[in-house]
Amino acid sequence: MHTHELRRSAERGQADHGWLQSRHSFSFADYHDPEQAGFSDLRVINDDRVAAGQGFGRHPHRDMEILSYVLDGALEHQDSLGNGSLIRPGDIQLMSAGTGIAHSEYNASPREPVHFLQIWIVPAVRGVTPGYQQQRFAAEDKRGRLQLILSPDGEQGSLRLHQDARVYAGLFDGAERAGLEPGGQRHAYVHLARGALSVNGRRLEAGDGLRVRHAERLEFADGERAEVLVFDLRPNEQPRMP
Repeated sequence: MHTHELRRSAERGQADHGWLQSRHSFSFADYHDPEQAGFSDLRVINDDRVAAGQGFGRHPHRDMEILSYVLDGALEHQDSLGNGSLIRPGDIQLMSAGTGIAHSEYNASPREPVHFLQIWIVPAVRGVTPGYQQQRFAAEDKRGRLQLILSPDGEQGSLRLHQDARVYAGLFDGAERAGLEPGGQRHAYVHLARGALSVNGRRLEAGDGLRVRHAERLEFADGERAEVLVFDLRPNEQPRMP
């Protein structure tokens, strides 16, 4: 029996650091809520707005799959593997921290803010070799459909994730519609990054999150400049480190 649980944007945790305005879908840093500790292997969705010329200095991670998804502006990335890049809207960056990696993220503009999502997914195994992937998916790839951006096997040109999870991105407006069938025993999490969108008849606004347990089918319709991320996940409730 599938169930839906909608959490509104305003119910998220929040942090105001001046240079950083952040909204936390799940417990993170000083925001702790045992009812919001993650969903299946999805551990973090941080909705971050970083002021011009500001950012996160070099800091370490390990045993986590970290997705950066830029909505507006440009994010400058550097890491201890020697990678350096700019991430702009349409770019998908995945960093597999594995045995350990350090990185920095700065707003690449001296004048405009950057708005991006940082998403953590717990890996299936500890201690993988650290890795970095970046791929561009044009707007037309996501227009009126769900484009696969992360998967365990890299299918359809997606980035390869160390977990039994699939992540899709879509853009919906007007009469555009799409469906997704994760399978009756899978869970799904829908994060609406911006705009408005109906998912299985429930109306989501920017920043809302929808948990769907035993998600047989998801229907996306009636978008208003909507940008959505959809996570197809294993049917366990809380993320567990292996």
